[in-house]
Amino acid sequence: MTESFDREKIIDCMFDPINSEILAELEDGKKECFILSQKFSMSESDLLVRLEYLIECKFLIKTVENDKCSISANTEKLGSLLEDSDAFDGAINGLEKMDSYLN
Repeated sequence: MTESFDREKIIDCMFDPINSEILAELEDGKKECFILSQKFSMSESDLLVRLEYLIECKFLIKTVENDKCSISANTEKLGSLLEDSDAFDGAINGLEKMDSYLN
């Protein structure tokens, strides 16, 4: 059975300015939701809402151990999404869009 998801929505979620910073934090591995929420000045529930679609589609993995929520990136799945040429074009467009906001 193949997973289905809205590729454009995933790209939009990934390249949202705040979400992309959160994803960058996950490059080094799993992070506690509390730490991420503190770093980005939002509640844990707001953080999870922002990342909800990425978690739902298993691009991010949410785990709860000892009442502590953690998030990690599914690097294989994220990488395979960007390898697809159409998605890669969308990613480039997303980066250009984000760059225009920053400049």
